[in-house]
Amino acid sequence: MKQKEIKILLAAPRGFCAGVDRAIEIVKKSIDKFGAPVYVRHEIIHNKHVVESLKKIGAIFIEELSEVKDKSRPIIFSAHGVPKSVPKEAKNLNMEYIDATCPLVSKVHREAENLNKNGSHVLLIGHKNHPEVIGTMGQIPLDGIDLIESVEDAKKYKKKFSKKMAYVTQTTLSVNDTKEIITELKNKFPEIQEPKKEDICYATTNRQAAVKKISEKCDMFFVIGSRNSSNSVRLVEVAKKSGCTNSILIHSESNIPFDKLNNCQTIGISSGASAPEILVENFINNLKEKFKITIEEVEIIKEEVTFKIPGKLS
Repeated sequence: MKQKEIKILLAAPRGFCAGVDRAIEIVKKSIDKFGAPVYVRHEIIHNKHVVESLKKIGAIFIEELSEVKDKSRPIIFSAHGVPKSVPKEAKNLNMEYIDATCPLVSKVHREAENLNKNGSHVLLIGHKNHPEVIGTMGQIPLDGIDLIESVEDAKKYKKKFSKKMAYVTQTTLSVNDTKEIITELKNKFPEIQEPKKEDICYATTNRQAAVKKISEKCDMFFVIGSRNSSNSVRLVEVAKKSGCTNSILIHSESNIPFDKLNNCQTIGISSGASAPEILVENFINNLKEKFKITIEEVEIIKEEVTFKIPGKLS
C-alpha cells in the first residue's frame, strides 16, 4: 500500500536559546567541579527530558532551600531567575550558590530595581505564578510593583500613587499580545516610561516570527515543548492566530494524532526554547514510520548569541 505523503515545514530558529544552553552547561560544569550531587532550585529549564537527563548525572531538583538535605553541597538557581530573598537565604545557610538566571532575565531584574530606586512605580506585564514573574517581582518591595496579565487588567488598573510609572515585561510573552497591553497602558497613562530596550528576548521574538511565517500554509501545526514552558505555549497561540487553528503542543505525555494527520498535506513543526532538538527528531521519525515525509526548513534568521558561564566554573 502506498504511503500517504506529508510535507513538513520546519521552523527555524527553534529549540534551545543561548540562556537555556548556558543554564544546562552550568549544571554540568558544577557537577564536574564539585562532584555529585548538586542541588537545583526549580527545574533548571521547563523540559522534562532535560531535567531527567541531568538527574542521571547527579542533579537533585528541589523547590525550596529548606529541602536541601546536605547544606555543604552547592545550589544552582534556575534560568528563570529568583527573588532577592533566595540568594540571601543561601548566604544565611552558608551555602555555595551558582546563579544560572538567563542574562536577559537579569537585565529585566536590574531595570525593575533601578526604576524603583529612581522613584517609579513598576508595572510588570507577565503571567501570574510563572517563576520568572515571581523572580522579577521579588527584586523590589511588594508595594513597588504590580502585575498586569491582560488588556483587561490594563484597562482596570488604577494608579495608586502620585509616583512616576514605568513598565517591564516577562521575556517569554507573545509579542503581539504584549503590544496590545502596552498600547492600552500608554493610552491610559501617556507618561508611563518604557524599557530602553525590548524586554521580550530575541529567542522568543525569533521563534514566534518563524512560526508566523509558515503557519498559514499548514493544515496542522505542532510545537514540541513542555506544558509549563511559557514560550512553547505562546508558540501554539501564535500558530493559531496566524492561520493554523489546528495547532497543538506535543509534550512528554502526548500521543501523536495520526488519524488527523491522514487529512493533512502540509504540517508545521517548531519547538520551544527549552526543548532539545532530539525531541523534534524523534517526533519526525515517528511520523516517518506512518507517512512518506519531505522536509523543508524555513529559516528567518541565523542566531549567533552566546552567554558566558560564571567565572567560578571556568
